[in-house]
Amino acid sequence: MDPAIPLAALQPIYSVAEVDRALEDRAAQKNEGLKGWYDRMRELGGSRFIIKPSTHTALDELYEASPNFHEVLDDLRKFLALAVAGNEPVQFTPVLLVGEPGLGKTWFAKKLACALGTGFEFVSMSSLTAGWVLTGASAQWHNARPGKVAQTLIEGEYANPVVVLDEVDKAGGDHRYDPMGALYTLLERDTAATFKDEFIDLDIDASHILWIATANDDAPIPEPILNRMNVYAIERPDAEGSRRIALAVYRDILDAHHWQFPPQPSEGVLERLAAIPPRDMKKLLLDAFGTARLAGRDELVPEDIDARKLCGRKARVGF
Repeated sequence: MDPAIPLAALQPIYSVAEVDRALEDRAAQKNEGLKGWYDRMRELGGSRFIIKPSTHTALDELYEASPNFHEVLDDLRKFLALAVAGNEPVQFTPVLLVGEPGLGKTWFAKKLACALGTGFEFVSMSSLTAGWVLTGASAQWHNARPGKVAQTLIEGEYANPVVVLDEVDKAGGDHRYDPMGALYTLLERDTAATFKDEFIDLDIDASHILWIATANDDAPIPEPILNRMNVYAIERPDAEGSRRIALAVYRDILDAHHWQFPPQPSEGVLERLAAIPPRDMKKLLLDAFGTARLAGRDELVPEDIDARKLCGRKARVGF
């Protein structure tokens, strides 16, 4: 198998010359917050790394660890193959993952960013009450600041990070400040290339962002937004799929630490984990590792997986 080492080039995101001109404006000189951001943009420069995959096998491990996302990955592999063939950054149609809570939709998006070798940004749409959280508020307003998109591209390392819009079906607020309104521009590459944050008020190229949205139900999402996305219904994994997810989460935790536990848990431990929703696996595994160490053990036993700790929620067999 070819090594899945991503390649990086530099991609212009905004013009430093335009930032310099904006700094000369009297209004910018009087606004300390705006001036500070312009100074920061000059300091960081206008280009960011843009990641290009070196092999179409980059998603193989994620394919193995995410059995209930195979339909999504099958399509993403096509985009990946085209990117490798053209020595280009990967681009794919914005993705909407629809399914009940606890299926690992956000975990999948984080692992996708890791597999592609790019950045990751999480935006909880259920907490948004106005579009300015994504697109910034006018510098004329008190305590205004850039929105999430501009902050991610200005302060981040990458021109093409994975940005997760979590629970887009729960975005609410005053209809005059629709938090979904920004997506009409951002989800289209042509218009995103000249995205203008209300606060920064300069063109920023947001066309390389890789968008992943999640929802429990797509009914509340406006049709024009759905038309800009590929929509996938994510189902509960079967028993074998649950075991594979549990093993992947187990290995993820060990990779992040220096604990002397075996690379694979026992069948009894996997069987217990497979009865737990993916979003709760990490929580219970961390608790189980701590229980084992307090008992002087460097391996888990099934009894270490204590589903009673799920805040009174009963773990459902097979999810």
